[in-house]
Amino acid sequence: MAVTESVRGDTSESAGAGAVHEGILRRQSARESAARTYARALPIVPVRARGMTIEGADGSRYLDCLSGAGTLALGHNHPVVLEAIRKVLDSGAPLHVLDLATPVKDAFITELFRTLPSGLADNARVQFCGPAGTDAVEAAFKLVRAATGRTGILAFSGAYHGMTAGALEASGGAFDVRVARLPYPQDYRCPFGVGGGRGAELASRWTESVLDDPKSGVRQPAGMILEPVQGEGGVIPAPDEWMRRMRQITADRSIPLIADEVQTGVGRTGSFWAVEHSGVTPDVMVLSKAIGGSLPLAVIVYRDDLDAWQPGAHAGTFRGNQLAMAAGMATLAYVRENRLAERAADLGNRMLNQLRGLAAEFDCIGDVRGRGLMIGVEVVEAEAEPERDGERSRTLASEGEVLAAPDWHGGAGDQAVLGAAARPGVAGGTGGAAGGLVARDSARTWGGSSTGVTPVGRAAGIGPGSMPSGQDWHPRPAAPELAAAIQRECLRRGLIVELGGRHSSVVRLLPPLTISDEQATAVLDRLADAVDAVSRGHAGHHRPQRTQPGRRRRPDRAERADDTARLARADRDCDADRATGAAREHDADHVTGADRGGDTDREEHADRTCRTDGTDGNDRANRADRADRADQAG
Repeated sequence: MAVTESVRGDTSESAGAGAVHEGILRRQSARESAARTYARALPIVPVRARGMTIEGADGSRYLDCLSGAGTLALGHNHPVVLEAIRKVLDSGAPLHVLDLATPVKDAFITELFRTLPSGLADNARVQFCGPAGTDAVEAAFKLVRAATGRTGILAFSGAYHGMTAGALEASGGAFDVRVARLPYPQDYRCPFGVGGGRGAELASRWTESVLDDPKSGVRQPAGMILEPVQGEGGVIPAPDEWMRRMRQITADRSIPLIADEVQTGVGRTGSFWAVEHSGVTPDVMVLSKAIGGSLPLAVIVYRDDLDAWQPGAHAGTFRGNQLAMAAGMATLAYVRENRLAERAADLGNRMLNQLRGLAAEFDCIGDVRGRGLMIGVEVVEAEAEPERDGERSRTLASEGEVLAAPDWHGGAGDQAVLGAAARPGVAGGTGGAAGGLVARDSARTWGGSSTGVTPVGRAAGIGPGSMPSGQDWHPRPAAPELAAAIQRECLRRGLIVELGGRHSSVVRLLPPLTISDEQATAVLDRLADAVDAVSRGHAGHHRPQRTQPGRRRRPDRAERADDTARLARADRDCDADRATGAAREHDADHVTGADRGGDTDREEHADRTCRTDGTDGNDRANRADRADRADQAG
């Protein structure tokens, strides 16, 4: 409390908060493991948070587009989540029960099954695991091995399934590989050099060949695990048709299909579960992150005919987390009843379209892709030579020709799906800007620029799937240093973003599903300012911006500082909303749609005004001082 109070105190206390901030960071560096990750790129000390807004110990405020790596579907401290947690705490119910049955657990399972894809809910079983997605992945592997009597696992290049031993073996960064690795289709860095529907078809054929060739070195596996959107791998949405092919390939060979929905689930991609975009019903679903409503929880849901467990075959001390189940039930119900998945699809499309406009301005943006509110912006070396690995990526001279010398080096790549108009030549996909891409003929530039040649195709989203036959697709090298610089500039402007992709060169946006239109605009403005600043600071990465019809000028930092008083008022509004919610005594398990609609209206009102102004130095102190005066005036 002392730290939080100092943030909101008088000017002298605000000045002292900076020392508190620095002291905490120094002690973290001295005492915590060298394995820490986010803290290195984001040197902040959060003390208060609501919705999409985080306030640091030094008084600075940020828009959070990390959301606990996708955990916070409703943002920080949403009223329905807090109410559900308080209800359990106030009831005197046990907080730790191992795997015993409780009313809270029963309500959570009921709501979870209500949301499952058709074809699974009616004959599903659920296993509660240790409270992390990686343990749920381990449980899924153990389950299919027990059910099939086989041991091997099929996984995909670029995957990320967790940090425990078995999950790491199935992830793209594994070195001691005991899992068969298959190509994951993508446009921007297609391993076959063609992308689009043709690239996805080649990936499917490769999978069939590995399974059917008796000399492939791959025995009949116990299961196949895939992510409907590769998140840590660079925000790569799987083409829907390819997903259906994987379902058919596995079903024909009696191979259980495991869908890792740890990050994609609960409305994140524009459907409640990402597999629903393709109509696929997996045999096993791995769920975590958002299903706990911000608290640790992980489960697997699977067909009951796979339930070959022996008692105690998989267990975890904290699998009975009652607070997480209560928060998770409230989150699942809120997302479902308020149609937040549909909202994510609509807003995500609009954000992607605006980001494609940004890609048209800056050569250092190689690609924009995503699904729903899971968005990636790949940063490339705009002036570097395109990647050419010997005979890499020969494009088919005609649709029927055989691919020569495929390359498996991968890259920070990705699949652009979602957009306003269908992308030419990409089956089942839609447009995404692809900058910094050149054909084999160096005089032709696909969305990038070359000396003396006018760039073509960037705004139209030309990619490998729409290139003329006979041209090779060569994306420019990934630029992790530039991406890290953009992340730092975003933080200076009050925006928290994550980096991902094979080379950590993809700027990732994972805002809460409750993000308002105004907040989305602020996110894109600050990201654009950050890209502009980094481009100007790196010779050769910036070309004159083209003013687009109807495109408004981005406000500078001074203009954004004028929002401080409104932010302070929004803080009070948020506090009042939470006090009102806490005063309500009705059962959170039976909140009506009308009640939740009222919460939505209040949250949207607060969201529309929760614009942040992350600045530093004297700007931070001045902003905090003005906010304090606004609080006192209120």
